[in-house]
Amino acid sequence: MIIIRTLEELGKYVNLMRSMFSMPEKFSMYWKEMLRQMDDIGIGSIVIVAIISFFIGAVTATQFSYQLADSFIPFWYIGYIVRDIMIIELAPTISCLVLAGKVGSNMAAEIGGMRQKEQIDALEIMGVNTASYLIAPKILAALFVIPFLIIFAAFLGIIGGYVVSNFSPYLTPTDYVYGLRQFFIPYNVTLMMIKAVVFSFILTSVSCYHGYFVKGGSIELGNASTQAVVMSNILILLADFMIASLFT
Repeated sequence: MIIIRTLEELGKYVNLMRSMFSMPEKFSMYWKEMLRQMDDIGIGSIVIVAIISFFIGAVTATQFSYQLADSFIPFWYIGYIVRDIMIIELAPTISCLVLAGKVGSNMAAEIGGMRQKEQIDALEIMGVNTASYLIAPKILAALFVIPFLIIFAAFLGIIGGYVVSNFSPYLTPTDYVYGLRQFFIPYNVTLMMIKAVVFSFILTSVSCYHGYFVKGGSIELGNASTQAVVMSNILILLADFMIASLFT
């Protein structure tokens, strides 16, 4: 029964995404909506992403300083570790998990509210491709904005580690900066951007799907928003593992 239900949900999701990729009726309307979504996703999320990323970098540097205190490993390795772990894993994954809770739930609630008020039905009667009109601008905006947020998150995480090095009894800023300059592999940045694009598509498309097919009242709308966040997080973690396995 669970397998059948999963296949049904997957089929509905694929059909929705197929309907979304169609020629828009009026580009100007899509462009205005995409700009609005870029503002909501980017400007609306930059503070929470900045705070989380800074403290993740700071905590990572602090924890590794503590772990390496009684070892023979040079402390400059901490700068190297913080840099790579922020770029490869923490910045794209943690940021998108947070955005799935903030941005994804908002998208599910927005589209779900339109479904409950029969606004989507009215648009369909008028001949509008609602899947394309409501979902495509959100996904395009996320694919453009979220990678920049992740680059910003990686930068702030590294800065957080540097700030901690000024107060650490083990790590010095000189050692930390020296470690940042060692063993840099440009491919890691490419891997980060691949994750950013994939995770952006997952968290927006899954959230819009749950909002688009919501049924019932306010309780069902709340459940749909919760399911959107939970499913987005699960799929992001699964995609993270698959990308790590395939590209590293």
